[in-house]
Amino acid sequence: MAAQTNAAPVIIKRKKVIAGGGHHGGAWKVAYADFVTAMMAFFMLMWLLNATTEKQRKGLADYFAPTIPINRVSGGGDGAFGGTNMFSEQELPQDGTGAINHYPDSARQSQGTVGVAEIGSDALDHDQFKTIDDALKGRGGESMLTDEARKHIVTRVTDEGLIIEIFALDGAPLFEEGSDRPTQVLRDIAGMISRISGLVTNGIAINGHIKAHPVVLANSPVWELSTARADRTRTLLQAAGTEADRLQRVTGHADRKPAVKNRMANRNNRIEVILLRNNAP
Repeated sequence: MAAQTNAAPVIIKRKKVIAGGGHHGGAWKVAYADFVTAMMAFFMLMWLLNATTEKQRKGLADYFAPTIPINRVSGGGDGAFGGTNMFSEQELPQDGTGAINHYPDSARQSQGTVGVAEIGSDALDHDQFKTIDDALKGRGGESMLTDEARKHIVTRVTDEGLIIEIFALDGAPLFEEGSDRPTQVLRDIAGMISRISGLVTNGIAINGHIKAHPVVLANSPVWELSTARADRTRTLLQAAGTEADRLQRVTGHADRKPAVKNRMANRNNRIEVILLRNNAP
């Protein structure tokens, strides 16, 4: 008769381990990280498209994928978002070193202007005037004018060209009373307009206007004074770097074309600097 025992049987369990198998591996983490990175880049792209202007987007696109030859010296602003593009003949940089010179002729233009001759003169004028207007008003970056100086300027486009109107304000005249001696305000504005107008090669005309006098004088100075102030503006522009052969005419209009209904208002003391269209007679 066999002896009975209370000892439990010994069970040996053999576990088969497959390294990296199934969902316990790490390869899926790499793929997921790539997916998250791509989604982050996509949403950042969407944000940039919404937060920038058309000109800024064009500048970025040209920077990363240029399609035409680029001059070795950039003509853009400060940083990718500060300037509009980097083609030296279209933009004057902040440090003044971007273009070959302020008024390059066709023989000395950089490679960045290839194909400009094929654009119609009206379209070219429109683009150039918009560049000047944007520079004056600070669109797409910092303005070249101070806040105080911008209060004296309005611009408008006519059949004649882009009119930059510089007008006096109460307590801030452009000339000393009754003379053609310019104040510091006009000197600063004239210097900046000369620099900005160097972005284009259009001819320039200057009109002088003054306010009416309260009484009719036997020898009214309005004609001589308005002409003298227009001519003084011409000398300020030339002294600031504007080439003399771009200046087409200087005219005094006396008090015959007031800007506001009150003919004796200081607002009528103004100078018009006109960038003429290329097809203007």
